[in-house]
Amino acid sequence: MRLQLQGRRFCFSLQQPLRTAAGVLDAREGWLLRIEASDGALGWGEVAPLDSAERPLCAAGLEQLAGEWLPRSHLEERLPMLSPSLGFGVGAALAELDGLVGNAARQGWLAAPRSAELLPAGDRMLHQLEQLLEQQGRQRQLTVKWKVAADPDPHEWLLLEALLARLPSTASLRLDANGGWSRATARRWMERLVGDPRFAWLEQPLVPNDQEGLDELAGLGPVALDESLDQDPSLRNRWSGWQVRRPLLEGDPRPLLRQLQECVPYRMLSTAFETGIGRRWLHHLAALQQQGPTPVAPGLAPGWCPSGPLFSDDPNAVWEAGLP
Repeated sequence: MRLQLQGRRFCFSLQQPLRTAAGVLDAREGWLLRIEASDGALGWGEVAPLDSAERPLCAAGLEQLAGEWLPRSHLEERLPMLSPSLGFGVGAALAELDGLVGNAARQGWLAAPRSAELLPAGDRMLHQLEQLLEQQGRQRQLTVKWKVAADPDPHEWLLLEALLARLPSTASLRLDANGGWSRATARRWMERLVGDPRFAWLEQPLVPNDQEGLDELAGLGPVALDESLDQDPSLRNRWSGWQVRRPLLEGDPRPLLRQLQECVPYRMLSTAFETGIGRRWLHHLAALQQQGPTPVAPGLAPGWCPSGPLFSDDPNAVWEAGLP
C-alpha cells in the first residue's frame, strides 16, 4: 500500500498563561497531519513539540515525508528515527489507518473520564480552588494538580498550608514541580504530605537527570516521573512507580496503546494542550487507563484550551481550521 502525507500548520493561545518552574507557556503551535492511503482511507495525527529545539527537526522531517506517494514500509522504517513529536503524529495516523483506534476499531473512540483540575502557580491558586469548590461542591470527589516550584519556597509553603486547610477530605492532591526543587526542598514537602490521605504524589520533584535523588525520595513516598521519561525513555520500562505519560510528546503511540490495553498499572495520561485530533488520542488512552488495575483521573486541564473548530472531534473540521 502507498501513502501520502500532508501537513498543515496550526497555532492557538491558552485561556491563561501556565507558569511553571520551566518557564511560561501561553500558546501552542505545530502541524496537523493527514495520511491518505491509496484505497482512499484516512488517518490523522498531530505534531506539537513543547521544546522549541525540537520544532526544526519536526519541520525537516515533514518536508522529507510530505507530498509524494510513499510505500507504507518506508514510513514504518523511518518512524523510529523521527523526532518524538513527529513520531507521534505519524504513528497515530498509521494506527487509525489500521483500525487500532477510531471509527474502524471495535471500541471506536472512547470518551474521556473525569479529569483532574489544573491549578495555576502562585497566589491565583487559592482563588481558582475556591471557584472549583463552589462549582463542584465540597463533598464531591475532586482531584487537583498544583504547579509548584515557580515562586520562592517560603511563600509556596504558606500557600500549601492554606490549600490543605481548604481542600475537602474527599479530594486528591498532586503537586508538580517540573524538576524545580532541590533534594532538601523535595524531602521537606514529601515529609509534610506523606501522611495526609489526600496526597497522591509529587510529580517530577527533581531535575530529570537526578535519578539517584528521585529513587531516594520514592523511598519516602509516592513520586511520579514526567520529564525524566522523555530524557531517558528506558525508564518507561523500568520505573515501577507512577508515570505521567504525555503521548503527543513521546513518539509512536502504539506501544503505549498496547500497554494500556494489556492493563499495565501506574500510568497516568496527561495533556500537552492538543487540538481535537490529538485530544481524541488522549481521551481514548485515558479511558483505557480507567479500565486497568490502577484507575486515576487523567490530567486533561479542562478550561485551559479555547473552544472552536480547531478542537472539534471531527478531524476534517480541525484540518479546515488549520492555517493555509
